[in-house]
Amino acid sequence: MLDPALLRTRLAETAARLKETRGYTLDVIAVEALESQRKQLSTETQELQNLRNTRSKAIGQAKARGEDVAPLMAEVAGIGDKLKANEHALADVQAKLADIALGIPNVPHESVPLGSDENHNQEIIRWGTPRGFDFAVKDHVDLGERHGWLDGETGAKLSGARFTVMRGQLAQLHRALAQFMLDLHTREHAYLECNVPLLVNADTMQGTGQLPKFEEDLFATQVGETKRYLIPTAEVSLTNLVRDTIQDADALPLRLTAHTPCFRAEAGSYGRDVRGMIRQHQFEKVEMVQIARAEHSYAQLEEMVGHAEKVLQKLELPYRKVLLCTGDMGFSAAKTYDLEVWLPSQNTYREISSCSNCTDFQSRRMQARVRNPETNKPELVHTLNGSGLAIGRTLIAVMENYQNADGSITVPEALRPYMAGAEKIA
Repeated sequence: MLDPALLRTRLAETAARLKETRGYTLDVIAVEALESQRKQLSTETQELQNLRNTRSKAIGQAKARGEDVAPLMAEVAGIGDKLKANEHALADVQAKLADIALGIPNVPHESVPLGSDENHNQEIIRWGTPRGFDFAVKDHVDLGERHGWLDGETGAKLSGARFTVMRGQLAQLHRALAQFMLDLHTREHAYLECNVPLLVNADTMQGTGQLPKFEEDLFATQVGETKRYLIPTAEVSLTNLVRDTIQDADALPLRLTAHTPCFRAEAGSYGRDVRGMIRQHQFEKVEMVQIARAEHSYAQLEEMVGHAEKVLQKLELPYRKVLLCTGDMGFSAAKTYDLEVWLPSQNTYREISSCSNCTDFQSRRMQARVRNPETNKPELVHTLNGSGLAIGRTLIAVMENYQNADGSITVPEALRPYMAGAEKIA
């Protein structure tokens, strides 16, 4: 959520910036009208409260003098009725302003390139050289059909489209990747491993920006009057750990990580991504979250991207780092880097990690704060999140980049300790 001061004192400037960077049209006339009503009702409410207090004191004084207080009491009752009506009207206007504010995306950082889609993203670096093959390259689906390792047909029977069953050595390799990533982030990058709920309430989803805007992309459960949502990423649970708290400055940055299943409805067709495990309704991810002070958050973003890169480097998977343009960033992000891994079957790079600084956009929703040691006053923290990495897509990259002519898959050296020393799966 943007700072309300931007909508009160810099509305035209903020609307122009959102239009230029996000293609988002802010209804300035509606905001101005509601803000005018809010100010008027707020002033009237305060005046009525003062008048009621004055008349209430007069009643006490009149009683002390033995005077008839019935007219004054009737007047106070009438003021009370007007005050209650004003308070309801003010709450209604404030709720409408809040609804508008909840639908406004974050304002991009000035270093983010302008653009409408992925074609305007800025490549920063490439790491590694894609492998040359002297045999016909298979995609992960064809490789996974060996021994029934990867079974979309049974996944569809059990749950529907975009669910997959993994078996045997491939399932073991998938588990090894998760363990490897967690060990790397906790042992070398100083993240605290967490085990978090997969089902969360609406307040938690709203805190990180999934609600109300993206409800149709979520899976939800309802038992009686209680509605809960399956997390689309562990970012939701991890970031909300600091909701309604005031952190000590010395404790920041907090570095948190978790390995969880993730659930996304993602309505719509994605062409070739429907095949195999590229885009699933259920997948697993090792998530990184950092909670930082405002003055340090962009340095922490660079650090977090480096942590995700280290996973790919240790697995020796070629990738490129991309700075997303204003039109390709997520709703809550002020600046985002994507890491895209090389997939031989597609002869291109595909997203495997997205790392974002959300500044105070989420923390304002969550009231997540830090106590400034100089002023002793609470200030909003900055929140950051990133994939470290998406496990299914990393598995795909390993399968395709390490495939052999006979259909077997060489196990990257970094994963062999997690695979009982096996050098290949076959």
